[in-house]
Amino acid sequence: MAKRDYYEVLGIAKGANADEIKKAYRKMAIKYHPDKNPDNPEAEEKFKEAAEAYEVLSNPEKRQRYDQFGHQGVSGSSGYGGAGMNMDDIFSQFGDIFGGGGFDSFFGGGGGSRRTKKGTNLRVKLKLNLSEVANGVEKKIKVKRQKVAEGVTFKNCATCQGSGQIKKVVNTMLGQMMSASTCPNCQGSGKTVDKKPANADYQGLVVSEEIIPINIPAGVGEGMQLSLSGKGNEIPGGIPGDLLIVIEEISDDVLIRDGNNVVYDLYISFIDAVLGASIEVPTIEGKVKIKLEPGTQSGKILRLKGKGIKELNGYGKGDQLIHVNVWTPKELNKEERQVMESLRDSENFRPNPGKSEKSIFDKVKEFF
Repeated sequence: MAKRDYYEVLGIAKGANADEIKKAYRKMAIKYHPDKNPDNPEAEEKFKEAAEAYEVLSNPEKRQRYDQFGHQGVSGSSGYGGAGMNMDDIFSQFGDIFGGGGFDSFFGGGGGSRRTKKGTNLRVKLKLNLSEVANGVEKKIKVKRQKVAEGVTFKNCATCQGSGQIKKVVNTMLGQMMSASTCPNCQGSGKTVDKKPANADYQGLVVSEEIIPINIPAGVGEGMQLSLSGKGNEIPGGIPGDLLIVIEEISDDVLIRDGNNVVYDLYISFIDAVLGASIEVPTIEGKVKIKLEPGTQSGKILRLKGKGIKELNGYGKGDQLIHVNVWTPKELNKEERQVMESLRDSENFRPNPGKSEKSIFDKVKEFF
């Protein structure tokens, strides 16, 4: 089943600002919150759907990619993935839109359950050349991340008795209400360190260097963000954060990327333009030979079908566009000048563009 448009999910316009997005998500979260809809799978799915939409639209970078490429542009950048989302992740990451007490505080405790805490995310930049962008590649990334040290044991927090929250009854004009806030002693994990090795900090964590393999799909672009779930910093009594990989494209010396197309500027001699020629040109996959027809005009655009970049998470491929430029020599020797002078008044060398010759504006409209 195809995913619904994120703006439609939250019931907002595409031009909505950050406050409108937050307000719309808050409304949806209240409506479909599990505590208000016990044993209702449909409400739970709508709750997850709204959280996924908010996770993308509340992030300026992800929202820009979504607006440009749709769901494919943010595929893999979310730590949730729709129906497979973990409810604890949602509560831990987005509970703050209801204030310091999170969802539990807003709904009077949520049945007393403790929400799982999540470790912090790590962000790294990964440089890719044009070939790697076009074909996809497996990379190994060296990351320093916090991990729970071996031999660490935990015990229930004495302050919150393992619940992760401090609850109290407050008097309001509507009567008594239950308020819940994160336990300051264990930061909401419900656990504190009992025993730890000497190299661990007060939370039982050590910094570990790790080599992490990652498969980069074909078709990624500059600024796109991929996510490896659970490869961020760990946290005692919680789940690890994510590793966020930000793509940086290295400019190619010869080929220029334009969306999923690749552009190449081909310079040919006046002789080759007149007589035609077989010329070797570079592509992402290596060099190929193309045939220039006699009488090739400067500005002509040739297309190599399917020699561009694969569509991200799709089946199509872009093309390679070859811009033909006829090179005019700036210096001639005496013999060359005499030959050119002898041809100056030849009828075949007089410019005579016909209707079949397209203007630069027609060419731009045709190919872009």
